[in-house]
Amino acid sequence: MSFLSTYQPLYSFSGFFVGMLVGITGVGGGSLMTPLLVLLFGVHPATAVGTDLLYAAITKTAGTAVHGIHGRVNWKVVALLASGSVPAALLMLWIMAGVNRESPSVAHAITLSLGCLLLLTSLMLIFRGQILEAIRKWRGERGKLTPRTIALATIILGLMLGTLVTMTSVGAGALGVTVLLVLYPQTDVREIVGSDIVHAVPLTLIGGMGYWFIGEINWSMLFALLVGSIPGIVAGSLLAPRLHERSVRIILAVTLAVVAWKLILP
Repeated sequence: MSFLSTYQPLYSFSGFFVGMLVGITGVGGGSLMTPLLVLLFGVHPATAVGTDLLYAAITKTAGTAVHGIHGRVNWKVVALLASGSVPAALLMLWIMAGVNRESPSVAHAITLSLGCLLLLTSLMLIFRGQILEAIRKWRGERGKLTPRTIALATIILGLMLGTLVTMTSVGAGALGVTVLLVLYPQTDVREIVGSDIVHAVPLTLIGGMGYWFIGEINWSMLFALLVGSIPGIVAGSLLAPRLHERSVRIILAVTLAVVAWKLILP
């Protein structure tokens, strides 16, 4: 069956909307796309996560090229994150392949995890500045971390991101960047964001390929999402300088909180 015969324009409209928000705010599409597929379209959580991971791998590749060309990538940080996230992603995929994904308890576990992460992402969007300031003050009272401790903490962060992203497709954006800003306070924010995006590409690609292997990718839906989201990201990026970033971020955070509430308490 061809993509055109199963093409759903509503997926493309949704993809454009999500792409625009990603272009304006920089928040990963997984925070918006996966819950949209689950709540609005009734897609099974495992299929929504798998399709969104492959979608993210494709859309983030362009961002990787941009950051790489401008030299905004700390490859050491990327390598440390990947050394934790890749094994965690493979382990999570092995677990997902071995469980009955049609079971209501598995679907509920994915949905609940997704809701909790969205709520945490919402809080990070609103209070990131205050959280970073409080942690830096706490760290300042205890002296600087050693390079070995920072490296170990980065690997542990990678483990957490590998598990969370593979299970829910959410976590690599707002959460990952916030922790990296704490661990590497002297590093330029653009370099942190660039490193996080570059790390997300192999992570989401491995996750997406794994879900493909276990049969949880909806290809026609993926095609329709990309048709809408790629021009949406471009439009959002062009529109971003004209908008008040903090206002958009707060609106997005409130939206994510409402969606999280719907997922946690259906």
